[in-house]
Amino acid sequence: MQLKVTNSPFNQEQTELLNKLLPTLSEAQKLWLSGYFAAVQFAAADGAMEGQANPAAAAPARSREVTILYGSQTGNAQSLAKRAGKTLEGNGFKAVVSSMSDFKTNNLKKIENLLILVSTHGEGDPPDNALSFHEFLNGRRAPKLEGVNYSVLSLGDSSYEFFCQTGKEFDIRLEELGATRIYPRVDCDVDFDEPAAEWIEGILNSLNELGGENPRPQAGAAAEAAESAYSRTNPFKAEVLENINLNGRGSNKETRHIELSLEDSGLTYKPGDSLGIYPENDPALVGEILDTLPWDPEIKVTVNNQRGPLTLKEALTVYFEITVLTKPLLEKAAKLSANQELHDLAAPDNKEKLNSYLYGRDLLNLVSDFGVWGNSAGEFVSVLRKIPPRLYSIASSLAANPDEVHLTIGTVRYEAHERERKGVCSTLCAERINLGDTLSVFIQQNDNFKMPDNPETPIIMVGPGTGVAPFRAFMQEREESGFPGKSWLFFGDQHFVTDFLYQTEWQRWMKEGVLTKMDVAFSRDSAEKVYVQHRMLENSNELFKWLEEGAVVYICGDEKNMAHDVQKALIKIIETEGGMSLEQAEAYLAGMQQQKRYQRDVY
Repeated sequence: MQLKVTNSPFNQEQTELLNKLLPTLSEAQKLWLSGYFAAVQFAAADGAMEGQANPAAAAPARSREVTILYGSQTGNAQSLAKRAGKTLEGNGFKAVVSSMSDFKTNNLKKIENLLILVSTHGEGDPPDNALSFHEFLNGRRAPKLEGVNYSVLSLGDSSYEFFCQTGKEFDIRLEELGATRIYPRVDCDVDFDEPAAEWIEGILNSLNELGGENPRPQAGAAAEAAESAYSRTNPFKAEVLENINLNGRGSNKETRHIELSLEDSGLTYKPGDSLGIYPENDPALVGEILDTLPWDPEIKVTVNNQRGPLTLKEALTVYFEITVLTKPLLEKAAKLSANQELHDLAAPDNKEKLNSYLYGRDLLNLVSDFGVWGNSAGEFVSVLRKIPPRLYSIASSLAANPDEVHLTIGTVRYEAHERERKGVCSTLCAERINLGDTLSVFIQQNDNFKMPDNPETPIIMVGPGTGVAPFRAFMQEREESGFPGKSWLFFGDQHFVTDFLYQTEWQRWMKEGVLTKMDVAFSRDSAEKVYVQHRMLENSNELFKWLEEGAVVYICGDEKNMAHDVQKALIKIIETEGGMSLEQAEAYLAGMQQQKRYQRDVY
């Protein structure tokens, strides 16, 4: 039977349209329309019950889209941004996750919900991929943001003076521009997993309140979140396959080449990524600390809510950081201590003296100088923070070394305050890890330090000392691909004879054409010290030609001195060879950075 609309509240034109449409509909389509109109009627009635006399006149629904911008040097803020995006997607929101360097600033005013996740680098500086956005937001072109809801997650290290400085600056500036803070900023220390998870949960609740609803999770969200069995919070026990000293006899240095098995882990990585290692503290240092404490080393203490109690000895060995002092630690210890000198040192108006004391001292110094705090071993350890993982640039290609990952680790030993001090993870690898032992590891992706998508793109690699590690991975990857573009390595260390790391491999790659050009600088082999930046300046003309051909420049190693000096040399080369002013040369390099042609993995 053919349905026809006759007696109805529709006008003539609407009636004719309905009579044309109805005969063309299938039974399933008619059933769908019936359900649709019933749902609309139910929603209208529901709105009326809540006091909305006219649903059509109600306030428009808030956007379910959330823009998540991250500024990350090592990948921590980036991984957390992706985690936040997946959580929001799984709860009915549309999340757009982007590096600050990839974000188009003219879209800022169009955003309704903005989340900022950013680390602090160096002496309170933004990470490389946050520099341009940070500069824009603090400049005159920054727009008013009255319609923007926002929150900030800041990552840092409380052992540094400018703890979470970049995140604090973003938080304050967004408020100054008129944006509305929907959840308080959270400043995370090196053990950031729990506070970051709480921040994400708080954001979700705040956005649901703004949206006036609590949507059901989307199907498949849980499965998507569980990408790998092993992660930062669930590290893999990797067997040590090789552990050798790369330096020759008589060297002032000890650099360990470590090879680890990833078999059966499912972990994968790309050149430029890092490997995180959870180390254990030196048993000798733990013993010295226990000797100063009044409690039985076997007494049980609680380390966190998720993990069961450990003995005091175990907690100081495998869980708590004991080699670094921070301002928050001293402040918390002072509150539990009766020692007036410690109270005075931790006082807010004693910043300079406090910073001086913190430098080069550890937990043993603190206990020896001021005694214990708290009435129990549990109270004593409650002020300590978890040992942070150590990140090392991966020195291998997975394509060249299936189921393996290689590291290049410089052993740290020095004296401070009349005591020998040792790097926690580096001396663990150098002194106490044997073949067949295991290390707790995870992969830290670093999209800010990646080989070009086009393998024919020229690359310039600057990596003195252990900074050469990722470039070994680059060369292995290009060798495996069989399509290497031009490549140029600048390597430096102290002595040619004892400190030329992976010398035979570089020479083989040069002979086979995988590595096009190599310049080395050994600072202590001549009366005048020569460093990698000097070699770059000596090759100024050719290096600039490579830049003009589209070469990507990579820098890996010490930020405070080497990376700063190398950047100055690059700007000088661009200025001289390009016939530019200093400002134009700096703009040229900034443009390279925007194009991902200037990448740094510095520490």
